[in-house]
Amino acid sequence: MRFIHTADWHLGNQMHEIDRKCEYEVFLKWLKRLIVEKQADALVISGDIFDTVNPPVESRRLYYTFLASLVDTCCQNVIIIGGNHDSAVMLDSAKELLEVLNIRVVGSINNLSPSQMCFELLDSKKSPCGICIALPFIREVELKNLLDNNSPNEKISDSDLYSLAYKKIYDALYAEAEQLRAGRALPIIATGHLYAANLEGRLSEKKSNEKSDDGVKVLDVLGTLGFVPATVFPEADYIALGHIHYSTMVDKNPRIRYSGSPFVMGFDEADMSHYVLSVEINKNSDEKAFEVEKVATPVTYRYKRLTGSLAELKNEISDLSEKVPDEKIFLELCYKKELGVSAQNYLADAILSLPENIHVVSWKVIDAEKYLSITSNESFDVSEIQNLDNKEIFTRLILSKSGFPLDSQEAKAALEKFLPLFLSMQNSQE
Repeated sequence: MRFIHTADWHLGNQMHEIDRKCEYEVFLKWLKRLIVEKQADALVISGDIFDTVNPPVESRRLYYTFLASLVDTCCQNVIIIGGNHDSAVMLDSAKELLEVLNIRVVGSINNLSPSQMCFELLDSKKSPCGICIALPFIREVELKNLLDNNSPNEKISDSDLYSLAYKKIYDALYAEAEQLRAGRALPIIATGHLYAANLEGRLSEKKSNEKSDDGVKVLDVLGTLGFVPATVFPEADYIALGHIHYSTMVDKNPRIRYSGSPFVMGFDEADMSHYVLSVEINKNSDEKAFEVEKVATPVTYRYKRLTGSLAELKNEISDLSEKVPDEKIFLELCYKKELGVSAQNYLADAILSLPENIHVVSWKVIDAEKYLSITSNESFDVSEIQNLDNKEIFTRLILSKSGFPLDSQEAKAALEKFLPLFLSMQNSQE
């Protein structure tokens, strides 16, 4: 059996108000060609098909048009699960109609039985080629409901909630899948949309109080809440996960993988390649019984982050103007704040000289940790304020209102006293 694993399309996303329709169209046409080229029996989409619960009409049209285009291909099975960004109601609204086309949609668990989340997959000859466990994103209230009948008098900690609940439902689903397999040499493919422990790559290197530009809360990945270890997953032949926006394995296990998003979701990953995964499993052969190929997705737009002093950025922008690349490029400018200098005014002439296909869409101040070097009467452009970290905004507010010299012990004491309160209030609202 061969299938394509992808996730986190986030159709309708407009990072920094960029119209990404062309990116989506190019990707979906390319994905269909890849399915035909690889002679894939199935396509597995592991959640976050849309960026919001109420996606634009154009995004829905792209989604349904793409699914309809697969009907006459070798791909006889499409499995779609809901992610945390998706509206389960919207996804499930067309599930009966899509099932006629062998497109299985599970937007939410919604009191479904294991038999309603396990499917037999057929190849182009209508012969069974695999079993799929389709488990969507599960919200916290649903996880708690899964455990209510087990230990009604025992309080379950947040750190245990996710592991215990996911273990319970995966065990039940795998038992159902084994019964459906009935001893046949068919691979079992499971899905999930969640945070897993022991990831490789960029999130593993971040501190617990940091966030990635794609909005992933690293605290949820590296802390305890939502931290699901590899031991929770069933003994399936492959676990197709979504939620993390880059391709990675879980606990270095090649059978438990995130495909990542096919698109750049933040400027901090602008230089990363993005993939879908082509997976082949042959239960009847000892030779090449399992293989995963990372297939790089097409690049429609270029995203580039320029970092340095204002003078360095001016030189880099001038260099871009001279090269005149063919593709459309979106820039984020990360600069060191200079007292009394407006970054926008300083770089205005250089930006105006850029060709029409290069656009500056984001500004960001770096070296933000040097709070005590900031004067209380310093002003900021609107674009700068929008890109400041919450901690920096609170720090600047406290320093500006303290009334003490910024390098004084009194100012430092005010920070130590009030900053934790601000951050605690912020965390309680998230």
